[in-house]
Amino acid sequence: MRKIRVAVVAVSILTLTLAGSVFAQQGLGGKGGKGRFYNPQTVETITGQVVSVKSTGRGRYQGVHLTVKTAKETIAVSLGPKKYLDQQKMTFAPNDTLEITGSRVTLGGQPAIIAATVKKGSQVLTLRDASGVPAWAGQGRRRQ
Repeated sequence: MRKIRVAVVAVSILTLTLAGSVFAQQGLGGKGGKGRFYNPQTVETITGQVVSVKSTGRGRYQGVHLTVKTAKETIAVSLGPKKYLDQQKMTFAPNDTLEITGSRVTLGGQPAIIAATVKKGSQVLTLRDASGVPAWAGQGRRRQ
């Protein structure tokens, strides 16, 4: 009976670890490194109006996502961790007009953009470098 409990606990821990890892990678890129879904070959620039702003997930996996209506489509845009975006000077609200440069990907079977830069008026927010490495990469490990 004890061996069964140990096996169940081990499988549960492995499942939670894998699920957390997958969740962290979706839309936001993995910890401290190049985003797993960000593809420099699919980078494009869109201009559109914000339809909605949402925070999804919990804790350190809480991310900020926009729905943006362009002349051609309405598309989901993944920005990054809420904690990081809360520290930036740029905020987002419905009806804001934005120019977003990022990688066009498919998330959950739907087209989406993983944003690298967002321009709002004369302000520019850089979220990722040209290869997709997030601006917040490694921040949790930096201690002086």
